[in-house]
Amino acid sequence: MHWGRFAVGVAVLALATGSIPREDELIKVVAYAYASQGIPYSWGGGHGKSPGPSRGTCRGYHGSVRPCPAERTRGLDCSGFTRWMYRLAFGDDVLGRGNTDDHIRRMRRVRVPRPGDLVFYGNRKRTHHVGVYVGEGKMINAFATGTTTRMDDVTAVKDILGFYHYPA
Repeated sequence: MHWGRFAVGVAVLALATGSIPREDELIKVVAYAYASQGIPYSWGGGHGKSPGPSRGTCRGYHGSVRPCPAERTRGLDCSGFTRWMYRLAFGDDVLGRGNTDDHIRRMRRVRVPRPGDLVFYGNRKRTHHVGVYVGEGKMINAFATGTTTRMDDVTAVKDILGFYHYPA
């Protein structure tokens, strides 16, 4: 991964979107998500004190790649990815530490999603995946161990719970 090239891209996006009014954070979320494709997936990655790529953890790991590579992989899991995208766009860690269950509680469900909203998977009692909705049935997400942040159809995960907007 060319982290230097990514950092330059994020800096250019920050300068380009700096004049966008505060109510257009969702546009920024989408722009940052597009620029962030290609970051390695790491179970538990992105859940440090500050959002962004970090080494993950093998605690609670149930992935198919063995042995668990998370502790030696600097990257993001799905909720770490969306946390970081919202931090970059909103200028604050609005989703905070925690997992998809923690993040969905800070949001409100919407019937008609807009690009930049989050799409959650699971059920009302327990969620297990989240991605940034970018429109036309697509999301950018940290999908699974062995992949990188990428674009997928929202139907790539079968148990879609719904689309959610911040703030609640």
